[in-house]
Amino acid sequence: MERFVAWVLGSSLFGISTLGMLGFVWGGAKTPPMPAKPEGDWRLLEPIRYENMTIFPVVSAMAADTSAFVTLDEGLAWGEVIVREEGSGGLERRRGGRVVPDYSGGASVNQLVLINRGKRPVLLLAGELVSGGKQDRIIGKDRIVPAGAEPLPLDVFCVEHGRWSSGADFSAAKTIVHPSVREQAAVEQDQGRVWSAVRSGTTAVAAPAAPAPSLPRDAIAGTIREDAPTESYAHIYDSKRVSGSVDNLVEELQRRFAKETSGLKEEHVVGAVVAYGDEVAWSDIFASGELFRAYWPKLLRSYAVEALARPRYQETASRDDASEFLLSLKGMIREETDPGVYIWREIKEGRLSEIELDALRPKEMMLHRLLLRRTS
Repeated sequence: MERFVAWVLGSSLFGISTLGMLGFVWGGAKTPPMPAKPEGDWRLLEPIRYENMTIFPVVSAMAADTSAFVTLDEGLAWGEVIVREEGSGGLERRRGGRVVPDYSGGASVNQLVLINRGKRPVLLLAGELVSGGKQDRIIGKDRIVPAGAEPLPLDVFCVEHGRWSSGADFSAAKTIVHPSVREQAAVEQDQGRVWSAVRSGTTAVAAPAAPAPSLPRDAIAGTIREDAPTESYAHIYDSKRVSGSVDNLVEELQRRFAKETSGLKEEHVVGAVVAYGDEVAWSDIFASGELFRAYWPKLLRSYAVEALARPRYQETASRDDASEFLLSLKGMIREETDPGVYIWREIKEGRLSEIELDALRPKEMMLHRLLLRRTS
């Protein structure tokens, strides 16, 4: 069972923990008097600039072993992970002949059931898309599902507003929704805001005289009318009128990213800090280069979709501003733990939100860290 606590921990990086003051607060949050974590082993490479977007690659000399974990896309593709509507399927016969009851009570928009049949724990990131069932859904929160766990009720958000009917089995969509949508799921945890962000493209507030975005809201509305009548995220953002622009942006950014990150000797690319115009908005950092590479293709596409939906400001973000996204926040802390499996931690300071997922087995390490500037 998961339990919620708010406590003060020192930040950990790849299993090396610095423990400051430790205090437990039940039923509330505590603002700890601890300084921001210095950049430490993380380092920014030179910025990659194109159109209204800047990417700062994050590198590290530390090489955490993340081979004990499998991603959601890998688990679904290999048949080790099964995702079902809540209440479907009767009994589930697990390996070894043991029979366990399925969850009953009917399907629910905001809950699915995940079964990990594999031998490794599954890493889930907020915003990852699973396609099929009665509606396409996205994962609501970073978490780890251990191998051999009971069928797990999984909090999700719908990203296909106009359908509630049986479809194909859930499959890996190899997609993570773009930052404005992901923020509404991971931070705001609000289904209505998720739907609104899917339809609008971005939730960032633009100045009155802001340059027009490459993907304005009326273009998304037209795509919904013509290509995605169920308001399916996948159909909207893979449609012909959208995907061509996204593909071109991704191709050029990836070419520049590969050039900038080539030739590293004792360092590994473990993340990216992303800016739109002169505003640093988002960062994803992982425990290892292998884990980053597994997520990078769909993360880059998600960043590009957001760039198209935002105004085309020509101003660019500074390296100093991007470096601030490598520091730990000093605000209120809220934590959730599955004992012996993971700790999920959220810290808010002003308009910034930091979310960390620490694995507790096979050894303690910070698997994923998200820091974003909230748009809402």
